[in-house]
Amino acid sequence: RSRDRVSTTVGWGAHAMMQQPNILGQVNTQFADIGKAFVEHYYKVFDSQRAQLSSLYQAESMLTFEGDQYQGMQNIMQKLTTLNFQTVQHIPKTVDCHPGINGAIVVFVTGQLAVDGNVTTPLMFSQSFTLVPTADKTNWWILNDLFRLNYG
Repeated sequence: RSRDRVSTTVGWGAHAMMQQPNILGQVNTQFADIGKAFVEHYYKVFDSQRAQLSSLYQAESMLTFEGDQYQGMQNIMQKLTTLNFQTVQHIPKTVDCHPGINGAIVVFVTGQLAVDGNVTTPLMFSQSFTLVPTADKTNWWILNDLFRLNYG
């Protein structure tokens, strides 16, 4: 019986896709290159001039940091600029990107954090972003930012 449910669900999904063949809208074909360049830029700025990240967030932006949520550029920047360390170095190990709806890009990063110069036992982290093109489509801003340290 469970096999029947799966095939019915798959059949329904395929039918829905046929009804809406372009469900993503305008897809940016350079999503992987843009996502990887964004990650490089974001962590370079975060590690050296964190306050400058404000230009990447807007009023609609949301950050979930270790389970706590912050809405809007001011609240997000308040959190990011008051984190409990002096220095940090992000060392991304993997960057995966997908195209999103209406030209958005979903980015998932895993890596290491060297906090206050501790490169011997770095912390492991994962972070995902939803990047949205600006109205004039010349730049990107962060709609969603989810960050977690990985333990275990």
